[in-house]
Formats: sequence, structure tokens, C-alpha cells
Amino acid sequence: MIHNEMSRRRLLGLGVGLGAAATLTLAGCGGGDSSGPAAGGDGGKDYTGPKVDLKLWNGFTGGDGEIFKTLVNQFNSEHQNIAVSVATYQWEDYYNKLPSAASSGNGPDIAVMHMDQLATFAARGVISELDDVAKTLELTEADFAPTVWQGGLYNNKRYGIPLDMHPLGFYYNKSVMEKAGLDPNKPPTTRDDFTAALTELKKSGVQGFWISPFQFTGGMSFYSLIYQFGGSLFDAEVNKATFNADPAVEACTWMVDMIKQGHSPANVGQDAEYLALKSGKNAFTFNGIWQINDLKKSPDVQWGVAPLPQIGSKPAAWANSHNFTIVKQRANNANKVQASKVFINWLSQHSLDWGKGGQVPARKSVRESAEFKALTEVSALAPELDYAAFPPATPGLGEVIKTFYDSFNVAALGKKTPKQALDEGVAKANRQLEDNRKKYGS
Repeated sequence: MIHNEMSRRRLLGLGVGLGAAATLTLAGCGGGDSSGPAAGGDGGKDYTGPKVDLKLWNGFTGGDGEIFKTLVNQFNSEHQNIAVSVATYQWEDYYNKLPSAASSGNGPDIAVMHMDQLATFAARGVISELDDVAKTLELTEADFAPTVWQGGLYNNKRYGIPLDMHPLGFYYNKSVMEKAGLDPNKPPTTRDDFTAALTELKKSGVQGFWISPFQFTGGMSFYSLIYQFGGSLFDAEVNKATFNADPAVEACTWMVDMIKQGHSPANVGQDAEYLALKSGKNAFTFNGIWQINDLKKSPDVQWGVAPLPQIGSKPAAWANSHNFTIVKQRANNANKVQASKVFINWLSQHSLDWGKGGQVPARKSVRESAEFKALTEVSALAPELDYAAFPPATPGLGEVIKTFYDSFNVAALGKKTPKQALDEGVAKANRQLEDNRKKYGS
């Protein structure tokens, strides 16, 4: 399966090897057991039972992982009767491994999951309902982007507690812009501005905007532009794929024309567009908010980040959200369930600290705080949440999204015209959607 943050760390050379899992036992872990009376079921407000060891799985293999481990260490130091150990996997390995691990009794107690995966794992009976946790945290839709809040629901039951939101951003190399006579402090915000800037860059010998044919990041850029041009990937009920409609063809054609017009090389390698930005070979790239901390590690690179320029008729940007879930166990342990809810509550209340890992906190109250606004680069992308294009919360959608990205790959590599590639992709996607309705129900 291909997922919305698949391999982003591996592709940058920052993650663990494919198929391998890096397991880290953090401070406070001990050999406690689950004997003794069960703790009260108060939705995670407190845990007073015997010491328990909890396993937590996630895919934070880059700089955000270090922030996450620090937070878990802090939690362990503050909770002597709960010890959380963390296993970190590549996302694609993680999602493939989780169902069988859970059914065999070797899965985690807590799992971090992307919003677009929640419905699938809820439908498969892998994760548990968390309505009581939301109630304990006094969470309401008013404190979240509506799409993120609704994305945690399946059959009107909550399965995910939103931790963050991570949109695509517009990164620009100030030094390259300045050499081309552009104002390095005024990145383009409109299609006309963007086109004019690329023209000046081309005159100075720079191919300013490289188009990756892969999900990271050309596919996600195409995803964003479909919505900017007024289209969508699916109809409102997610019964039919619509990424071959006129807005999608127009968006795809615009991107392919970047290559034809010489603003991008052909056959750009995986992640080459980002590395080119860092090395001064191009000026602009659309990439995830998670790159902010990586760029901060390169003081010789003069860079900036801003919301995506509006190429179409309205603003839009791809985005996703990490959620906390509790994994169902073969033998239910009330103490572990309650302790897991305590951890989720605690992390949600420390989401500002998580924002330092390069993510936008899910809670509106945190995003509006002065402390978050002081995180200049991360907070610069927070306005995109008003028009973010989140993937729909529909079971079995992962393979359909993969088909969408594969269709773009065919067009970007020039193997077929945008219309031909997208028509073939939609035909396959519609068969997959029909299969999913049979498998999961309408």
C-alpha cells in the first residue's frame, strides 16, 4: 500500500531501512505486570492501577521522531505506573504489519495513524472506539478543522484523537531568486507571479520548478492543484473517482507543461526536486511541512516557506492528520486500555511541544496561542488549514489513492497524455471503489 506520508524519511536518507523496525525502549520502562484491580474507566483522566508497560507504534522516522521520543520520555518520568516503549517503522511497513500483529497478539497498545487510514482499520476491527476520550478532553468540532474532526469518525463513532495537521507548503531558495533579479522576500502568490518568476529564472539559466513524477512530491502537488482548479478526486459520496474531469486534466496539463516549457527536467528522480532546492539548482518546490526542521539543519541555505501559490481559481493544499488510536487486543486488559487513554490525553495537552517537530497542532486553541505563532515557519502554513484538501475518511481508500498517484506518474513521465493517463486511472479506481463497497459495505 502507498500512504500519504509513505517513505518520506527513507527517501531523504533519514529513516530506518525498508522492512526494518527500530525499537526504542524509553526511560521509565520496567517489568510491571497487569495484576491487581482495574483502573477506573474515566476516559483517560487518570490512571491509578498497577504498573503497566505499553507498546506504541509510529512512523516518525525523521526529526519529528526525536521530538516525539522526548515527549514520551517526559511522560514516562511523570507517570511512575505507566511505562511507554516506542517502535518506529517506515509508514508502508507499519500499515502492512499492524493488522496481523494485532490479530496474533503482538501488536501495540497505542498506534499513531493517518486520518485517511482510520476508517479502514476501524472497519477491520483493529482499533477501538474513543468517544470517552474525546469527552474527557472536552473536544468538540469547534476546536478543530471540520474535516479533521469528521475524519476521526467511522459509523458515527470516534476512533482517532487528532494530534496534528500537516499540509503541503511552498519552499523557495532566496539566493537563487536574488541571482535571477527576483525579490527573495516576496515569493509568488498567484499564477501570473509564478509564471513571471519562472521566466526570469529560466533567463538566468535555472529550471525553477522541478516536477517529480512520484507521490512525493509531484503527486501531492497535483492533488492540491486539482482542488485549486475546482475539481476533486472523488464525488461527494466517494462512490466514483473524478480525477479525470476537466479541472484535473487542466491541472495535470499545467504541470506537464512545466517540463515541456523547460522549467523542469524530465524524469526527475525521487526527491531530487527537494535536494535541488537545497543545493541551489532550482528555486521553488511544493513539499510537506515536515521539511522545515530538515532545512533548519542547513544554515548555508537561504530559504523561506509560505502557503502554496494560487495557480487555479481558488486556494487549496493537500493535507493529512496524525491521530492516536488504541489497538484492540486478543485478551482485553482494562488497565492497559485506561493507561493508553491517559497517555493520549497527556500528549494532546502537550501538542504545542509537538508543533516544534514540524507539525501544526490539531487544536485551534493551541494554534492561536502566542507560543505557536512564535514557531515562525510552522505557523506560516497554518492558514492553509482553512482550505486544506484532506483525503476522505473511507475504508479501503489506500489502494485507490495509489492508483491516482500512479496515473499522475504516467502523465508526468510523458508515457501518455494527461487525459489518457487519468481516464485509465479513473477506470481502475472505480473498480477498486466497487470492490471496497462489497468488502466494507456502502
